[in-house]
Amino acid sequence: MKLQQLRYLCEVARRDLSVSAAAQALFTSQPGVSKQIKGLEDELGIEIFVRNGKRLTSITEPGRAVIAIAERMLADAANLKRAGEDFAGEKVGTLTIATTHTQARYALPKAVAAFKRRFPKVQLFIHQGNPTQICDQVAQGEADLCVATEHIDEHPGLVALPCYQWNRCIVVPAKHPLLKAGPLTLEAVAKYPIVTYDFAYANRSVVNRAFELRGLAPQVVLTAFDADVIKTYVELGLGVGIMAAMAFDAKRDRQLRSIDASHLFPSSTTRLGIKRGAYLRRYAYDFIELFAPNLSRGLVEKTVMEKAGTNYEL
Repeated sequence: MKLQQLRYLCEVARRDLSVSAAAQALFTSQPGVSKQIKGLEDELGIEIFVRNGKRLTSITEPGRAVIAIAERMLADAANLKRAGEDFAGEKVGTLTIATTHTQARYALPKAVAAFKRRFPKVQLFIHQGNPTQICDQVAQGEADLCVATEHIDEHPGLVALPCYQWNRCIVVPAKHPLLKAGPLTLEAVAKYPIVTYDFAYANRSVVNRAFELRGLAPQVVLTAFDADVIKTYVELGLGVGIMAAMAFDAKRDRQLRSIDASHLFPSSTTRLGIKRGAYLRRYAYDFIELFAPNLSRGLVEKTVMEKAGTNYEL
């Protein structure tokens, strides 16, 4: 039994039983993947996949057990490699963070700058994507950490650690009537076309529920994955924007005005996601504390190693 066989097996399962997609992801040939998996089945004396000709159609019951064990073995092998790298070169290596645009643009820069000053020889990579994509990147070992408000606490393979709470603002052009409307209400906001986040973001659901509870059905004319796009279209006069308050910068957004909306919507929590059971390099814990001082190394290590279903809350 070889780690390569386990790697091929798990990749095929991850790619919806497509051997060709797995081979492409692993930079190898389709026959090579099939041969390795068949060799593993012969060695174990079981069939891992149900076949229809050369096509894999489903996973057998013993196959599901084998794949679960293989995933744990590959995770342990990756942890072993990280542990060796950690002690061989304490301040040299890589750290990959997967995050959304808003977090990358407005929440992470201070921590990133402080981390690079402390660990100049560590290569820091930031991968941007929507919440589902970044969670999958961490679960699949393509990133060490993910930062987002959505989905992290729902992903079964990740530990979710709360970093900070935030709320929303209403963004309008200068001289907009809402600036003189007195105390801001949902009824007043609903009179105007709305530009806000895409449905991939849970905070969009928070906004929708707030309007629904008041019996309002606002007209959403445009959705976007990031706050900068929302602001662009508000400037063009398409409507009023509803977005994270942290994403408004009065010095940069000179053509726009921000109105506090924290009394209209419940606050949201940004979380850090780590693969359950993962071994983190020591400098990764430094980054976490720079970004979220409430998350000490001891707390993170304890939570990451706990059984599924346990998450730390603020």
